[in-house]
Amino acid sequence: LAYNLIMISFSLDFWFKNRDVVETQEHYKSRWRSIWIMYLTMFLSSVGFSIVIMSVWPYLQEIDPTADASFLGWIIASYSIGQMLASPLFGLWSNYRPRREPLVISTAISVAANCLYAYVHVPHSHNKYYMLTARALVGFGAESGGLDQDAEGNIDHVAVVALNFLFFVILFVFAVFETIATPLTMDMYSWTRKEAVFYNGIILSVVGIESVIVFMVVKMLAKKTGERAILHGGLLIVLVGFFILLPWGKKLPNIQWQEIKNNSIPRTTPTEMLMPFWSLQAMQPPSNHTAEPVGCPVTQSWCLNTPVIYLAQYISSDILIGLGYPVCNVMSYTLYSKILGPKPQGVYMGWLTASGSGARILGPVFVSQIYTHLGPRWAFSLICGVVVVSLLLLEIVYKRLIAFSVRYGRMQEENC
Repeated sequence: LAYNLIMISFSLDFWFKNRDVVETQEHYKSRWRSIWIMYLTMFLSSVGFSIVIMSVWPYLQEIDPTADASFLGWIIASYSIGQMLASPLFGLWSNYRPRREPLVISTAISVAANCLYAYVHVPHSHNKYYMLTARALVGFGAESGGLDQDAEGNIDHVAVVALNFLFFVILFVFAVFETIATPLTMDMYSWTRKEAVFYNGIILSVVGIESVIVFMVVKMLAKKTGERAILHGGLLIVLVGFFILLPWGKKLPNIQWQEIKNNSIPRTTPTEMLMPFWSLQAMQPPSNHTAEPVGCPVTQSWCLNTPVIYLAQYISSDILIGLGYPVCNVMSYTLYSKILGPKPQGVYMGWLTASGSGARILGPVFVSQIYTHLGPRWAFSLICGVVVVSLLLLEIVYKRLIAFSVRYGRMQEENC
């Protein structure tokens, strides 16, 4: 939510500062009324998305026991697939018809899709495919489209392509993070579905507050150090966050079949897990008070030989990723906008949106497949490798990531 709001503010601020148009008071008030409506819309949309993303894995397990973590990746990716398909359609529609029409239709599709999602448990079979369809339709309805506008020449296309790749990586790693949070904590800490949603909700709420603070600080910091340096620092923080998630030591997670065989071992409560915070051990197998099995499923062969990720590691990683992700997001958007210049940016922004949607498609599918079959060590090691590649790319194109006005001024001087 904070990311969306800040991005709108940055874009509008940059746009109006670089226009040779005097804005009247009446137009100013009208513009800000529209912005506040957008704020409210994004707030409600983000609340709904946050609720669903944390509960989708327990919900999927409940409605269709045949679904595994691999299918979870497709469920989460289907949202972005729908969004990517809808974007050009609604964009073309809004070019030839009033923009209110695609907005109303997309909202209606979103409402209907969420109603379908709420009732996917009703059919007697194939429930996971109904959920897949519902999430794809929600993503389709979430894209209200925009105008297809032409951008000016004299743009550094190498810098544009590089930033599209960096933006892809940034959203890719965050999609991995939000996808794996619930199944990872259920496997590592023997949390039930209800506990995984509740405790991860608390953790991500705190991370959200952290992100809001970051958004407020990063704009002031960028004036002193520059956007490129802050983007570099944000990627380093994200790299450290995923490196911390790598399993260490010899302690193994509780195996789910142990819970079924032995129900006499008392369960460790969440309070006990945090005392002391930095010397945590893995959860003890919970007592079988309910029919719900907990622990790392024996069907995932890596559970038998991969060390547990301690809760301290997980929370530390959440804090670091919650710090690095908003920094990278804001700086990549800001740099991209400045490189394109003050003229209409519709086409290039469409490419950036497509990069983000592609990342949110591939990220969940990638991590769910790797996590299910190879485990967290392989999954997070590969993510670290992707972030390292992005850091190398940033170093290569570092000097090219400059504002359009600066580059254009240099070209004018060279011509003189």
